[in-house]
Amino acid sequence: MTAIAQAVAPPPVLEVENLSITYRDKDHEQRVVHGVSFAIAPGEVVALVGESGSGKTTTAQSIIGLLADNGRVEHGAIRLNGTDIAGWSPDRFDTVRGRVVSLIPQDPTSSLNPVRTVGEQVGEILKIHRYGDRQAIARRVVELLAKVGLSQPELRARQYPHELSGGMKQRVLIAIAIALQPALIIADEPTSALDVTVQRRILDLIDELRSEFGTAVLLVTHDLGVAADRANRLVVLQGGRIQEQGDTASVLRNPHSAYTRKLLADAPSLAQGAFRPARGAAANDAPERPEDFAIVVDGLVHDFAVAGRKKPFRAVDGVSFRVRRGTTHAIVGESGSGKTTTIRDVVGFRQPTAGRIVIEGTDLTTLRGEALRQFRRTVQLVYQNPFSSLDPRQTIFQIIEEPLLNFEPLPAAERARRVHDILARVGLPPAVLERRPRALSGGQRQRVAIARALVLQPRVLVLDEAVSALDVTVQAQILALLETLQRDLGLTYLFISHDLAVVRQIADTVSVLQGGRQVDAGRVEDVFLRPGSDYTRELIDAIPGKKNHHPHHDPLDTYATHTTQAPGLLQQAA
Repeated sequence: MTAIAQAVAPPPVLEVENLSITYRDKDHEQRVVHGVSFAIAPGEVVALVGESGSGKTTTAQSIIGLLADNGRVEHGAIRLNGTDIAGWSPDRFDTVRGRVVSLIPQDPTSSLNPVRTVGEQVGEILKIHRYGDRQAIARRVVELLAKVGLSQPELRARQYPHELSGGMKQRVLIAIAIALQPALIIADEPTSALDVTVQRRILDLIDELRSEFGTAVLLVTHDLGVAADRANRLVVLQGGRIQEQGDTASVLRNPHSAYTRKLLADAPSLAQGAFRPARGAAANDAPERPEDFAIVVDGLVHDFAVAGRKKPFRAVDGVSFRVRRGTTHAIVGESGSGKTTTIRDVVGFRQPTAGRIVIEGTDLTTLRGEALRQFRRTVQLVYQNPFSSLDPRQTIFQIIEEPLLNFEPLPAAERARRVHDILARVGLPPAVLERRPRALSGGQRQRVAIARALVLQPRVLVLDEAVSALDVTVQAQILALLETLQRDLGLTYLFISHDLAVVRQIADTVSVLQGGRQVDAGRVEDVFLRPGSDYTRELIDAIPGKKNHHPHHDPLDTYATHTTQAPGLLQQAA
């Protein structure tokens, strides 16, 4: 940057200085953020990265005045356009939320009111800040919905959230955030619930709007790939303390803290070109024998009846794949691609309309009643969310023991031995057996879910987005555990995911589904390096982390050509 540029550099939109935050629990206060300091210039993207419990969301909430009732800023400053807002009351924050600082929340489904139209919810922020009369607000709502790339914005304004896809809902939240062209947008995990291609479109949209309006962005994320692609600077948090901060490219190229190095090593999206090592018959051209395959799906079709329509909806249309014993086959695709319907058929939850499903030599489609129930011991399912898949009323011992009670009339002592053995297999200490799920972390809960699935000694494990709800380091631990279990127990995995970076790391073979049809299949390395469909190429191109750092963007360039909120506006609003 030249001396002239330095002389006219605008002041930061946000300055956080020596910020400490505590939460009160009855008579005890616990500090969760310890002396955090950073700044964001106009037009700049700064990413707060770290695992759950790192303090990143608490820090972001304090900036927009949304700390929980038992949380308080213990000391430090939060200067927004030069004004310290750290001690402001909720009423004072109401005057600047939306006008000067806005929030894009994480979950588009729970963040919108289901009984109000999209137009009403976008218009609310305009009404609060007296944007204009009803007609002016209605026009502005349509303009905003068009601005964020929603087709037929007049129609969308009249629709309710349940009529929109996840990506469309997130665009509505962005429309609300940019309605009054704030100086700062806080994007709190804005794409973590979205498919990879939708994620890229949403992040592109935020970037375009940032460039257009000169808005500063605080990106809160645990996804190092997203941060690497989109942020000018990184602030790495662990346990409420900054471990490292600096220019994105510099931090990625030469991380100074051990914690940052671990985060980078554990991020699948940053391991470019790293495929699972080829193993045995799964990777060579040995002649195929029927007995080599643990799973054979042939011509799978599944139709669903639709009320008011004679023609059913075809969710799965002629899908076929084979999985060799002891290997991992991934099924990937966006929401609505047919992944979930396929695996529910494979585990015997539903009967397909047509086709054949053979698991360990048995045609699942021919089984009924008790024979089908007993066969489910051979194939077990691990669900996506460890926070909702475990019964909160049961102890961990009861959760793992339950399948044995359902399937095997074993003596109590033998059941206890099996529970302890499988708990040790998944790397948990015996002390957790008397606890309930709420006392465990997300990674520990997912280990319990895996133990519950394995206690019946199945030969096939179906993993339905089994690591997507976990932080990157915990995800890496679970993936390593799955690798060890597969090697030691000879398990065959069917791995369902929308995260192609994880698939590249864990799977031997892959099927790519789009609209219920298989558009690509084969060895993971072949499909990734030589995709056979445009859709597969789009999925692969959308994997974050390919840039390794965002192309250098000088915030002064944006500031020179776009007007952000002047510091005086904040003081006037106060």
